Amino acid sequence: MRRALSAGVHQSRRALSALASSPPPRPEVSQAERLTSIGTRALFSAEHDLFRENVRLFFEREVAPFHAKWEKEGIVGRDLWLKAGEADLLGVNLPEVYGGSGGDILYSAVMWEEQGYSGCSGPGFTVHCDIVMPYIRKYGTAEQREKYLPMMAKGEWIGAIAMTEPAAGSDLRGMKTNGVKTMKDGREGYVLNGQKTFITNGINADVVIVCAKTVGSDSATSTTTSTTTVGGVTSTNINTIKTKPKSGISLFLVDSDMMGFSRGRNLEKLGLKAQDTAELFFDDVFVPIENVIGLEHKGLPMLMSELPQERLLIADVAVSSAEACFEWTREYAKAREAFGKSLIDHQTVSHKLAEMKTEICVGRAFVDQCLHLHANGRLDTSTASMAKKWMSELQCRVADTCVQLHGGYGYMWEYPVCRAYADARVQRIYGGSNEIMMEIVARDL
Repeated sequence: MRRALSAGVHQSRRALSALASSPPPRPEVSQAERLTSIGTRALFSAEHDLFRENVRLFFEREVAPFHAKWEKEGIVGRDLWLKAGEADLLGVNLPEVYGGSGGDILYSAVMWEEQGYSGCSGPGFTVHCDIVMPYIRKYGTAEQREKYLPMMAKGEWIGAIAMTEPAAGSDLRGMKTNGVKTMKDGREGYVLNGQKTFITNGINADVVIVCAKTVGSDSATSTTTSTTTVGGVTSTNINTIKTKPKSGISLFLVDSDMMGFSRGRNLEKLGLKAQDTAELFFDDVFVPIENVIGLEHKGLPMLMSELPQERLLIADVAVSSAEACFEWTREYAKAREAFGKSLIDHQTVSHKLAEMKTEICVGRAFVDQCLHLHANGRLDTSTASMAKKWMSELQCRVADTCVQLHGGYGYMWEYPVCRAYADARVQRIYGGSNEIMMEIVARDL
């Protein structure tokens, strides 16, 4: 026993000695000078830091100076997408063979966070890169991957996904858009009819993943025979049973130049002013069978499989926006004077800032845990739903407090906290409303 104890003590000492000689650990956000500082969080590496510096510089140079113009126009210029493609910022975790950088999901997280820190919500990079691309990469055919992904990585083609309908939001099974299997000019495919709404990148999109209810063209028949004997006479009965065609939800790659596809107006929104959000219409759109993603009628399991990443994305953007709002407000409180001293020197203000920082740091710790789980293939639907619900509400609370601490200036659109306040509200709605998130969590109780 003593020998084992002695060996354990010596082993611990050697481990402590090795730890002392290793580089100092990365500080967590609560320990950093700023919540948005580069070089923090054990989750990331020096390589991620270098990438973060490049992304931050891109948003400072290529996005921020033009964002007010895009807000007035209601859409981001396509030239930005080409610049992002040239800078290798689209599809950062896409395999290199398809034009990506081959990075892990944490490189995508850097993109999400830096956009949140910039206060520039216009570019729909997250939908394009981290919602649309994964469906094609994971479930698409080799031909689909080769056709779409390189063009999307270059920013030459812009992607969107169309789930929501005027009468069907969080309830995907309630959608009315439908596809009927048919033959046209010797080609097998589906004819799509329906309408989608609130589609991010809808005006700019060159390719749209469309979710539709589908019914196959073929029905199956089976026959059964039975014999009966009555009064010594035997008779044979033949029964023919006709089964219904296969049905379900299917995912289609709809190119913007397909006949029958059209766009409605660019919707005017409370926030996300520079982000194009559109209505889409499908009037007898023939989509060839080679444009079906994955198995026919099996789209719902694919959608359910990808929703955790979408909700994690929303959560990470939410806490990043809250971190940025806090820093803008801390700077304002230091510079602004009232009653002979800086706002931050008033206990009421400093306590509000302290409370916000505490909540943000707690939220950041949970999101980082979710990022770690996702990077290791272990993020489940319930945990992602918790993160989405909690962080989107935190984002709204922080934005509201920051506007209040700015006083009248917080109500002015030229101040980033005003725009952040408007942008935050939708986070509790899309990706599945927060009420639905709690329903999902409740199922696991």
